[in-house]
Amino acid sequence: MNPQPPPNETGTETVTAQSLREQYEAGATVADLVAANGMSYGTVLNRLREAGTVMRTSWQTRRLRDSQARRNLAAHLRRLYEQQGATLTELAAAGSVTRRVARRLLIEAGGRPRTTQHTLRIRAAADAARRRKLAVGLRARYEAGASVPELAKECNYSIATVYRLLRLANTRMRPQHQHGPARRTRKRS
Repeated sequence: MNPQPPPNETGTETVTAQSLREQYEAGATVADLVAANGMSYGTVLNRLREAGTVMRTSWQTRRLRDSQARRNLAAHLRRLYEQQGATLTELAAAGSVTRRVARRLLIEAGGRPRTTQHTLRIRAAADAARRRKLAVGLRARYEAGASVPELAKECNYSIATVYRLLRLANTRMRPQHQHGPARRTRKRS
């Protein structure tokens, strides 16, 4: 007695020859269909022929897969380039390709290559925002009583760099050698 064919994802109907044909023509291989539907290789081939499917050669399948992989890689590189400000050199490293191929993939995905100056401006703006955030954090700790040498040691910066960052945050500086919170002057009556 032959076993019944396994049900498809819905669990109620058997896989039709037409649905196999649609999946195959969308780019699935016979091996993919075997794995997805739990049928034997020969059964899948018979059902595809039954539906009148024009079968691809192995090189046509590889070429189809390569073009899909290329589109996926191009889209990934474009996201890196536009959202994270990556350079063409970084794209080449991320995609394991040359800079020239990375540029071509970026253009294929609809991206527009930037000039070097534009990339530098994007990076400088990101660095400036990060530096400003650090300066505000240092200001809060300085106004709470931390000394400049303590802040320099905590952040692993030089004292001069900490002074520059505090000036960037418009910090009112204490007189030298007076550590602790800023003192308020009292009016004499």
